[in-house]
Amino acid sequence: MADSLRKLVNTTCFSVLQDKLESWYKDYHVISCDQNLNRCCELVELTSKIQGQLFTILNLTAREGGHYAGVDILKSRLLPWLGTSFSMATSSVTTDTSLNLIQETVEKERKIRELSASHLNDMQKMETQLCSTRLQLESVKQELEDTHQHLDDTKNMSATTLLATEDEILQMKAELREAQDQVEIYKRKLDVLEDYERQVRRLKDEVCFLTAEKSMLQERLVRSRSPSPLARRSLASSPVRSESPTRAQLTNSSRHARLVSRFSDMYAVERLEAQSLLRRYINDLELVQKIIFIATVEAFQAAKLAYRRFKLRVRKTLSPSHLGQETLEDSVVDYIVRNLDLYDVQAGVNDVINVMNVNPRISLPPEVDYVLIGSFIRETCRVAFAMQTLDPPLDLAFTSDGELYSESKYRRSYDSEFTAPLVVYHVWPALVEGDSVIVKGEAVTRRGALWRSSRSSSPVRSCNGSPTRTLGFSGSRSPSPGRLSTSRL
Repeated sequence: MADSLRKLVNTTCFSVLQDKLESWYKDYHVISCDQNLNRCCELVELTSKIQGQLFTILNLTAREGGHYAGVDILKSRLLPWLGTSFSMATSSVTTDTSLNLIQETVEKERKIRELSASHLNDMQKMETQLCSTRLQLESVKQELEDTHQHLDDTKNMSATTLLATEDEILQMKAELREAQDQVEIYKRKLDVLEDYERQVRRLKDEVCFLTAEKSMLQERLVRSRSPSPLARRSLASSPVRSESPTRAQLTNSSRHARLVSRFSDMYAVERLEAQSLLRRYINDLELVQKIIFIATVEAFQAAKLAYRRFKLRVRKTLSPSHLGQETLEDSVVDYIVRNLDLYDVQAGVNDVINVMNVNPRISLPPEVDYVLIGSFIRETCRVAFAMQTLDPPLDLAFTSDGELYSESKYRRSYDSEFTAPLVVYHVWPALVEGDSVIVKGEAVTRRGALWRSSRSSSPVRSCNGSPTRTLGFSGSRSPSPGRLSTSRL
């Protein structure tokens, strides 16, 4: 009996039964009905096995007590319990086998519990890792979205920067072209300046030669005079006009050559520069050429008018104190030649621009002004003013659209119709001295020019002046065109 009891204690059947009951209690509301019934049957089987072991021990204990030992206990406790219709089937296996089975069951249950616990732990770890992985995934998604947003912003900024850089590059290229144009202009002006310096040196040599010649002629004149006092008194009472030329007369030929050359240079250099400036804003080449031609004509008109006014002011100033041997007219011209820098060129430029603003034959875009070619107008006014000091003065030939083309006055432009007899419009005026042409102009000839000129609302004015134009200093009408071209006033 002691061995059976020891085996029962070693198997810890009651602790296993208690653990199963607690486990069933925890999982009762979680598992299904079939699983609950299955666990209940397991407990009943385990309980029956334990009860079989206990009845075996009870039988062995009763045998050890003798024939009558323990009868009262059996009657008071066992028989009433059996009377409640509880029956226990006799185990078909031996005691040792039953205990081994119980022990194996307990071991299996323990392993199952350990595996379940480890599985739960693994599940919890995997859930934790899954949660952390999800958090990392969300973080990576957020970083990816931020990266996309930053990339879009960078693309937009790069596009904006690229556009700004392209604009800057275009602007710098335009500035570079302008700088190169300015360099070319300065080079041409430097060449012209060198030509001027050579002409100045030549003129200085000529002046020295003429001064020496003048001194020699004066000495001859003094020696040829009569030494009698009567002759001296007659000469003192009535001075004879000196035959020596003035500065204007001495330099007339050199100034004539220089101004003719300068007029040709203006056609070859300044005109093309003004044309390239206007072509940046006006696509119509014909309109650009008309603007430059009208600016040239109006500059000559303004310069001639300014020369007449300036000459009258000088004559009025010198007439009260004129005592020289030369005539007053020669003194006035000589003074103007020596003081050409007193001519108010800016006033002439302003007059030309004002006249061009009201001319219906030409027009500029709203954002552009004729001041754009102000340097060209200024130089033309200066040259035209200096041409009026020559004897005879240089002037521009009379021009009108639709006039008959003259080989002696013009050259045809490259885009002209060489069989057309009439002029459509003029590119550059001809320079004349009296009735002879000094420098040819340029004109465009095409068929249908007469029909065009008949529809023109305002023909180009003659360079010799308009009869209705008045002199600002006296209010009188200007003289006729024929007189203006030959008069020295």
